[in-house]
Amino acid sequence: MPQSLSWYPEELAWHTNLSRKILRKSPQLEKFHQFLVSETECGNISRQEAVSMIPPLLLNVSPHHKILDMCAAPGSKTAQLIEMLHADMNVPFPNGFVIANDVDNKRCYLLVHQAKRLNSPCIMVVNHDASSIPNLQIDVDGRKEILFYDRILCDVPCSGDGTMRKNIDVWKKWTTQNSLQLHGLQLRIATRGVEQLAEGGRMVYSTCSLNPIENEAVIASLLEKSQGALELADVSSELPGLKRMPGITKWKVMLKDGQWFEEWKDVPSNRQTQIRPTMFPVKDEEKLKAMNLERCLRILPHHQNTGGFFVAVLIKKSPMPWNKRQPKVHQKLPQRTGDTEVTAANSGNGSDCIIEEPKLSENEESKKMQELQNLDTEQSKKEGVCGPPPSKKMKLFGFKEDPFVFLPEDDPLFHPIQKFYALDPSFPKMNLLTRTQEGKKRQLYMVSKELRNVLLNNSEKMKVINTGIKVWSRNSDGEQFGCAFRLAQEGIYTLYPFIHARIINVCIEDVKILLTQENPFLSKFSSETQKKVKDMAMGSIVLKYDPDPEKPHDLQCPIVLCGWQGKTSLRAFVPKNERLHYLRMMGVEVFKAKRKEEELETKTEEEVQHRLVQTEEGMDVEDKEHDLVTKMEAEIGLINLENYQGEP
Repeated sequence: MPQSLSWYPEELAWHTNLSRKILRKSPQLEKFHQFLVSETECGNISRQEAVSMIPPLLLNVSPHHKILDMCAAPGSKTAQLIEMLHADMNVPFPNGFVIANDVDNKRCYLLVHQAKRLNSPCIMVVNHDASSIPNLQIDVDGRKEILFYDRILCDVPCSGDGTMRKNIDVWKKWTTQNSLQLHGLQLRIATRGVEQLAEGGRMVYSTCSLNPIENEAVIASLLEKSQGALELADVSSELPGLKRMPGITKWKVMLKDGQWFEEWKDVPSNRQTQIRPTMFPVKDEEKLKAMNLERCLRILPHHQNTGGFFVAVLIKKSPMPWNKRQPKVHQKLPQRTGDTEVTAANSGNGSDCIIEEPKLSENEESKKMQELQNLDTEQSKKEGVCGPPPSKKMKLFGFKEDPFVFLPEDDPLFHPIQKFYALDPSFPKMNLLTRTQEGKKRQLYMVSKELRNVLLNNSEKMKVINTGIKVWSRNSDGEQFGCAFRLAQEGIYTLYPFIHARIINVCIEDVKILLTQENPFLSKFSSETQKKVKDMAMGSIVLKYDPDPEKPHDLQCPIVLCGWQGKTSLRAFVPKNERLHYLRMMGVEVFKAKRKEEELETKTEEEVQHRLVQTEEGMDVEDKEHDLVTKMEAEIGLINLENYQGEP
């Protein structure tokens, strides 16, 4: 039986010791497996390794935080972050957002699939090398500023030796060389992360490795070159019930051939390309004590029957030493007059000061920059500390994405939509976008105001894979009903607070009919629903169920569905797995054995005709066909109507 994780807040995480193979193959667990699959597909459950849930929890995310997930694919941790942003379900647009990045273009689409399950307008998926992810700009009161993140998740690529319990490939492929090759990349990614972190912000560095070269060595190097700008947070009181070990302060470095080294000075010159100074522990005892490496978390596999994991939580107290003067984005280029460059700045007393610098030729400027770079390199080598990652020219690769085009304020497309659904004046129409520049707009998406700001100011420097939630879809016959766009179920909970027309309140029995029958006649609904429908024109509608406190046995949470009103019928446009979710909550049995499902799918046309003859007398041919098709579709969709008599 599944059990709750004792250390996860509010019992929102549960675990089972059953393997995937047993879950998929065991007939006794078939119902449970179907439940897991369908609930995962509609975003109500996310399945992942238990220890992988720890880093997002230690970020302490609030709905107003701007979050960067640097190495996000396949997206299970990103899904956690999105859920935390939407902690208050009554707020459709939190002030915060998540930018989820991954260097692998193909894995970005796995990330999109994970994120889209949660139907959030506050997520953007981008495709960049995390070690050189570009600085983004945002517009703040008419001026451009660099975007700094309140929270950063830095779950870096690692050797994965902590997963050896479940990943047999680790036993075959693991060598000490793995960590030596990854250390530099991990340090560059972590360095880039703290550069983009806001002062007072929190960054979580994590790996599924237990090798100190990938863990404490990276953190120690980062703390050393930060010169006090960073500190390790003490999270010993967070996540009570989680068994953990403190970080270590002493370790050795080993080569593939079995040679051990305790200090950098012991490494022969011919090995210094493989082993770097930052891989060794700090020798200065005072420095080492000030770093508080014991505040790192080491989760060992036997502690809680999980994988091995390393987590460190960093707080940024001040700008990084090489970024003491935070970069500013100027609207206008500096004016050049003769042989001087004039730059305006604000002095401490509020008066304007003018700085004049002699103009250098391009050769002189290049030479001066090279000298400064060489000086920095020599100093870094002398100290054995890596500097900030070198700037790299951005490379765009992978599939060419469709553009993200925001609707202009005077776009004639929006007025019929606003009128048809009686949208509230506060509706943020400027946040609507489409993925086409020419031709008919087929889908309309919506993003939060903050993500719109990011998109508009960074289109040239950022490769966006996906963003926005679908809220309207073009209907080929929609224009004759007054609006060419019908509502999309994905975005209905975002849109609903702004819609004041086309809403029909339905009872619990009506909801069951809508979810178990594909296109039911109006005569099957309650008299109250039939009356409301008669007073409304055909087209896209909102179907709303409000719980009745006087009926505690009925479902006690509201449901909002997208629907379509026809001449004689009423239907819900709801994906299959979401239908199953609502039916489960209402107590309707939705399970069908695979064998029976396969039999239903192989029924011949003769059997269908035979069943038509057996339908009740008094129904005309159209009614008979409609009712039979509805039952067949429901059966194939795993919805059990045979025992359904209007009660759970």
